[in-house]
Amino acid sequence: MIRYALQCDDGHGFEAWFGASADYDDQAARGLVECPVCGSHAVSKQIMAPAVAGTRKADPAPDLARMQTMVMQVAREVRSHVERNFDYVGDAFAREARDIHEGRSEKREIYGEATPAEVRKLKEDGVPCAPLPPLPPDPSRLN
Repeated sequence: MIRYALQCDDGHGFEAWFGASADYDDQAARGLVECPVCGSHAVSKQIMAPAVAGTRKADPAPDLARMQTMVMQVAREVRSHVERNFDYVGDAFAREARDIHEGRSEKREIYGEATPAEVRKLKEDGVPCAPLPPLPPDPSRLN
């Protein structure tokens, strides 16, 4: 396959793929190549740098198991930090977050539970909140 940068006589630029260089010439001669913008058949090839494969080795595929372990560790650390440093307010989270946001309660970091509807309403009203990452499974218990 070969990709050509093309331009019609009205100046509209576009790209098209052809099986071989001769295919473009054949289709253009038969009036089959047309501008997708204006429909003009007066189309010409533009100067284009060829895509040449380099000699550098491609980056190795990411180690997905290692990445999963790292993500799980970060989630564990975030949750642990919140549990150590924030006040747990249980199912009063939505009410307490709103009270803090509106200045009716002392400003402090909190966490707790809220229903999806409560979270949606908090976000609509501009009250900042985010889900706490779930506790990842114990790595020693994974298959």
